[in-house]
This record gives sequence, C-alpha cells and structure tokens, in this order.
Amino acid sequence: MNEIAKIQGQRMSPVEMLEKLVAFDTTSRNSNLPLIRFVEDYLKGWGVESLIIPSDDGEKACLYATIGPKDRGGIAISGHTDVVPVDGQNWSTDPWTLTEKDGKLYGRGACDMKGYVATALALVPEFLSRKLNLPIHLALSYDEEVGCTGVRPMIAKLREDMPLPRAVMVGEPTMMKVVDAHKGTRRFCTEIVGKEAHSAMPHIGANAAMAAGEIIGELNRIAREFRERGDPSGRFTPPYTSLQVCRIEAGGALNIVPRLARVYWEMRLLPGADPDEAPRRLAAFAETLLPELRAVEPNASIVTQDIGGVIALAPDPGSEAERLALFLTQTNQTFTVPYATEGGLFQEGGMSAIVCGPGDIAQAHQPDEFISLEQMEACRQYMLRLADFAAQ
Repeated sequence: MNEIAKIQGQRMSPVEMLEKLVAFDTTSRNSNLPLIRFVEDYLKGWGVESLIIPSDDGEKACLYATIGPKDRGGIAISGHTDVVPVDGQNWSTDPWTLTEKDGKLYGRGACDMKGYVATALALVPEFLSRKLNLPIHLALSYDEEVGCTGVRPMIAKLREDMPLPRAVMVGEPTMMKVVDAHKGTRRFCTEIVGKEAHSAMPHIGANAAMAAGEIIGELNRIAREFRERGDPSGRFTPPYTSLQVCRIEAGGALNIVPRLARVYWEMRLLPGADPDEAPRRLAAFAETLLPELRAVEPNASIVTQDIGGVIALAPDPGSEAERLALFLTQTNQTFTVPYATEGGLFQEGGMSAIVCGPGDIAQAHQPDEFISLEQMEACRQYMLRLADFAAQ
C-alpha cells in the first residue's frame, strides 16, 4: 500500500500534516505536483473533491477545494505551496525533514507557509463535522515566491465560472496578527546598447556602462524623492515607497569599451502609489542620454522592460475579511507589512482579502527556518473558530 493510500480518511494533527508537507521539496524551480496529488488524495479520502488548475506547461498546479455548499461564496483559506531554495545555506537539520526541538518545528517552508496550509488540511475533518452553512474553500497556489504567478490563473478561474469567496484569508506568517495592507512590487531591467571600442580609443565607442551609471544616478534621485514624500498613512516601515538597484551587468575585458549594460531595479510601492511614475520619469531621462550615444552609434538604445510585480493590498476598513479576521483572532487592531503577498491579487480580482497566519516572517527564507508549536496551536484555534462561524 502506498503512502497516500495509508492516510486516506485518517485524522492527522497539524504537526503530522506539516511533516508530510515539508518532506516535499517544492522549491519554486521544481514541480509541486507530488504535493498537490498528495493533498488531492487526502481530501478525496474525506469525500472532498478538488479542482486542479494546471500551469501552461503542466509541470505545476493550483488546487481549489470546497467544503460545504458549492452554490455560494464562502471563506477561502489561501496558501502557496512553493518554498525558496536552501542552496548555500548552513542548516543544522535536514531542511526536508520536520525536526522538533525546544518547542520549535524546523524545516524549509515550516513557517512560510506550510504551517498554515498543514493546519487547514488537518482540520478538514472538523470542518466536515460542522455541517457548514457557509463553505470553506482551500486555495493552494504555486510560484508565489517568484512573482505570485501561480495564483493568477486560479483567480481567473474563480472569476470565470465559480462563486467568488466572500473573504480570502491569506496565511503568510504574521504571528497571527491581522494585516490589512501591504506594499506592492514592480521589477524592471533597463538595457543600454552602445558600441564597443578599444579602451585606448574611447571616442569611437558608445560606452553602455557609463550610460548605465547615469541611469543609476537618476534612479537614486527618484528614490530619494520617494523617501522625502514619505508615507501619508504613517503605517508602513520603511515609511515610503522604496526604489533600489539590485543587479548590474556590464562589460568584459578591462580594455574594451562596453557595448551592452543592464541595470535591474525594483520598487516596493505604498498602496495607492503610481506604479508607472518611476519608469515614466526614467524613460524621459534616458532620452537625454541618447544623443551622445547615437552620435557614435545611430542604433544605440536605452529600453526599460517591466519584468513583473505584485499589486499592493490596499486597506479596506470594515471589509468582510477584516471583520472576520479580527473576530477569529479575538483582537481589534490591524497592521501592515512591507512585503508583498497574493492578497493584493485577490483584492484586485474583486474579493475581500486580509493576511493572517502563524509564524514570524523573520524566519522565512532563513537557514533553520522554524515555526513554534505555540503559533501552530494559535492557528488551530483560529481555524476552529472559523469552522464554528461558518456553521452558524
């Protein structure tokens, strides 16, 4: 009998389920299908059917399952299945074997965010026992860590022919605090094409690296202005839209004027910030550099390519997701985080969304990543209250 068959229809604690999930190496470069098939068969063992939404290449998939009535929108428990690499990190335990020490559970993804997903899956029998009036949906995605690309086709499918969830609870690690807003991201590559020349004859070349330096200087001026504008809401850390150059490519030999240079840069945008301002301003500045380059090389160019991003989660005071999360956590305060999640995409898709999950974001992506047993229990209580709420 295979491993999946053994656990069908059987109860597992959240920790036991987390042990199963951590054992799947779902680093974003890998397929997540073994984990998805495990979850699909586990749910089938409890009589819960899953909708599988494959990626275009069929190598990965999202899973969406409904517990309770299927003719109405309910509460979606949303989590991503992929994790970041462990390459080059110094782990004291096997990252793919859940290890308990001193009240902490160590393993890649234990905190970000398989602990949340494991708790939801382990409580499926509890959800089923409640005879829910409001359905609870399980929404598992792929490739969150590389741009939140996997959740997009799932959202499209929901909008196409299914009742939209009334509230989406994204379980990124927040120490079970209710996060009602986060920054968005945008990433760019500015490519400069000039002309090679011997470095002893620079006047017959068009130096792409020198132009890249000018581009970086302009980006720094824009970043400084964003810092000076600050955060009108006073809620974010750092308190401004940030812009930073993260990677530079240019040149080869020290005696060759570089023909090609690339500047990779990104922004972390406050909700409501204009996502097109910086690239628009940079494009105008680039036009001032081109005459000098084209005086030597008529085909010289400076082109900025948008290479992806994630929309911010905007605060929506009094939204259904916010009110429910505050009730479930038995708190009365909301918070913000500077990192991006899938929450903004659900919100953009017309759903009320918040971020609330177990574990400390400081542990995410780190060697010896862990989640505490205390946080796992807090998440279990949160989901039991959700089950009671959905049954009322």
